[in-house]
Amino acid sequence: MLDFKKEVVNSLHQAIEGLEKEEIESLVEIPPNYDMGDYAFPCFKLAKIYRKAPNLIAEEVVEKIEKGEIFERVENVGPYINFFINKTKMTEVVLKAIAEEKEKFGSTNIGNGRTVLVEFSSPNIAKPFHIGHIRTTVIGNAIEKIFKFQGFNTVRLNHLGDYGTQFGMLIAAYKKWGDTEVIEKDPINELLKLYVRFNAEAEKDEELRDEARYWFKELEEGNEEAFELWQWIRDISLKEFNKVYKLLNIEFDSYAGESFYSDKMDRVIKELEEKNLLEESRGAKIVDLEPYGMPPALIQKSDGSTLYITRDIAAAIYRKEHYDFYKNIYVVASQQNLHFKQLIKIVDLMGYDWAYDCVHVPFGMVSLEDGTLSTREGRVVFLEDVLNKAIESTLKIIEERSPELENKEEVAKEVGVGAVVFQELFNNRIKDYVFSWDRTLSFEGETGPYVQYTHARANSLLEKGEFDLKEEIDYSLLKEEDEVNLIRLLYNFPEAVLDALEKYEPSFITRHVVEVAKAFNKFYNSCPILSADEELKKARLNLVYAAKTVIKTALSLLGIAAPNKM
Repeated sequence: MLDFKKEVVNSLHQAIEGLEKEEIESLVEIPPNYDMGDYAFPCFKLAKIYRKAPNLIAEEVVEKIEKGEIFERVENVGPYINFFINKTKMTEVVLKAIAEEKEKFGSTNIGNGRTVLVEFSSPNIAKPFHIGHIRTTVIGNAIEKIFKFQGFNTVRLNHLGDYGTQFGMLIAAYKKWGDTEVIEKDPINELLKLYVRFNAEAEKDEELRDEARYWFKELEEGNEEAFELWQWIRDISLKEFNKVYKLLNIEFDSYAGESFYSDKMDRVIKELEEKNLLEESRGAKIVDLEPYGMPPALIQKSDGSTLYITRDIAAAIYRKEHYDFYKNIYVVASQQNLHFKQLIKIVDLMGYDWAYDCVHVPFGMVSLEDGTLSTREGRVVFLEDVLNKAIESTLKIIEERSPELENKEEVAKEVGVGAVVFQELFNNRIKDYVFSWDRTLSFEGETGPYVQYTHARANSLLEKGEFDLKEEIDYSLLKEEDEVNLIRLLYNFPEAVLDALEKYEPSFITRHVVEVAKAFNKFYNSCPILSADEELKKARLNLVYAAKTVIKTALSLLGIAAPNKM
């Protein structure tokens, strides 16, 4: 697709002496509204070079720029040079590109087959998969899809929390109070009850903590009874988690969790010792990170058991050797910022030049309107319940609005689950936010159902208008303001996808697709489509097709379905 920004940069480069193309490109901006042009160039930097007022420079540069067929006009307004792209040219470029590339529009091959690992979701075995886990799960899923769309070979990792002292607690609690039959009927709730009971009793009886430590040590050393109990707890938990993944339509390439790396610890500890990075501290082994402005990292406890930073070091080394990754991305809450800084620094100190190809993508917390979420006291909202409630509520809305609709249950699932996912991905990932039912399920405003409904509306127009993509159209007919605004937003979609990739921020796509949906509905309300004369109808249907295609692609990158009927 013709890159209009490059055309602006080239024409400025020919007219300006003293600035490199890269510098010019970094200064070109998109004005806040289209009355100021499609692109603008501020001349403040040139004032220093030419020792002239920026508005005089703008005037001189404009006189040197050739309009050609790309620019409708180029104007100087104060210190700015404003470029207006020829509307017919832009329309032709955008609609032809989308007609040719279809749902690949917006994709590049910048990945060139390089491997990117995305570690996300990673719930703790035997703990509730609660609403707090939704962020890592859907942000990670979207990031993986965006990288794949841009030509990377992606690997989806679910680094299960299936190891550590909490397993000592669970085994000890199960041996004291557990009932296999009761647990198998409702695994997570019953295991949670054991975990909560253990913590409550251990407050009164310190010996219970020793029992937990004993059983975890037995598990680490391969005790058969401990291993069998661990395997059973892991299997029944994963079965429960998979219900949620099925609802979200998410799959993983690997479930290798912390336990997978348990036999790879000795190598890490030996290597840290050989490289003189380990120090003794009260019988435990640490890596001193004070010189780098961080507290020491505890690698091995005084009883010989390891910590999850040790397992993460082992995992990073294994992943590099096994996958030879270009990037190893961890989608984990911002509470773990220090952990990942320590991890990456230790891998760097071990002499691995790929240490900084490991990237922590943090995010803020989600809470409910009535407070936060906690596992220790057992107050928790299950994610599966949230998704099912969203599906049920959506089904009621559909039955009221569209009682004749076929596949109501399937559409309710796509819209209900999509609504929850969209709400999560609309917010900048680093911000904490409060989950709201009313906002999530609204069919108006900046929501998933609004965007999905826009897609279904576009699809309905194409069916009624018997749209044929192969027909020739007259691009110059699409000149109404609402048409041109929609075309500009479609043109900018590839840039939104690249921004999302570079900043690991799916909300660039979420917010952009909301703008596309708003612009589409404005166009739909102001420009007759099916009742327009034949040539104009064909051109407008082509624009409807382009908008529908971009909306569908955007939703699929977010992990959300685009129903054809709603």
